[in-house]
Amino acid sequence: MTTQFIKIDGSQGEGGGQVLRTALTLSILTQQNIELCNIRAGRNKTGLLRQHLTSVLAAQEICDASVEGVELSSTHIRFSPGKIKAGNFHFAIGSAGSTVLVCQTILPVLALAQSSSTVTFEGGTHNGMSPSLSFLEQSFLPILKRMGINCHVKTTALGFYPAGGGKWQISIQPATNFTPIQLTDAGSDLAKNISNCSLTALVSSLPSSIGQREINTAKKVLNWQDAPSHVQNVITPGPGNSFQLGIDSETHRTVFEVTGEKGLSAQNVAKRAAGRVNAFIQSQAAVEEHLADQLLLPIALAGSGSFTTTKPSLHTLTNINVIKHILGKEIKLKQLTESLWHVSLLQKT
Repeated sequence: MTTQFIKIDGSQGEGGGQVLRTALTLSILTQQNIELCNIRAGRNKTGLLRQHLTSVLAAQEICDASVEGVELSSTHIRFSPGKIKAGNFHFAIGSAGSTVLVCQTILPVLALAQSSSTVTFEGGTHNGMSPSLSFLEQSFLPILKRMGINCHVKTTALGFYPAGGGKWQISIQPATNFTPIQLTDAGSDLAKNISNCSLTALVSSLPSSIGQREINTAKKVLNWQDAPSHVQNVITPGPGNSFQLGIDSETHRTVFEVTGEKGLSAQNVAKRAAGRVNAFIQSQAAVEEHLADQLLLPIALAGSGSFTTTKPSLHTLTNINVIKHILGKEIKLKQLTESLWHVSLLQKT
């Protein structure tokens, strides 16, 4: 008997690692074999980098999958899932690659396992090119909790790019399903109450004055003079800076984060973050661009749900296509205004 594989082109859309991660997650949950080609063809360095390789190996370990072609720089792999197993796992990237993206791959699977799991990650936590650990804790996991998925994060150390060295652990409690959610409260309404707004600067092996300048600049740009703020000094293997602006709602904190870079002034870091906040507030959206991308898979697994967001990124459009290809579920986009979109998956009757 010939083994059937769902073939997925990794060059589609934005051509990055999201195609790989979503495909792996859904392969395990649907128990369908997948074959990915042209992996990360849209990137300067194509194929599996360390964080992508770790995602595949993590997915393999939690279900005893059979794999082919899984090695660094590979652009073509096959993945045949086995039975999902909960337990204690430990995954180390070996670079400053994103531990949060590795977590993203296996979290939905372990959340639907028969018993609880604990997973320890080592690598990068704040690298500027992917969702940070701060985003995961403050924005994504609170929404998952409202969807019936309970997780707890314990952080040992943070890790900035390029040194990495972060270490953290997530405990995942089992659930029978994802509960649908609707998110429509406009961020602009929440931001009118300054007590919902906050400014945080993480600083490691750098002067605290950098973080304070970021805070002072953003307060001036956003007129958040009375909003709570603080500079948090952290100890990491290498220097780093993460500037975060937050708007709290009943469901989660919307996080706008910019990572400091060599040659980029503290004032410009703050202005970038503040610019994203202003665009979000003006849009009347409930969910910012990066969280919108992260919510697609949980909503698909819940079978229905909706939210409003800013103009969908190519990353989001690509993720929608992969979900449709594997699950056959169509997530619909409807433009409401020049800067506001409605994203929905309707329960089939």
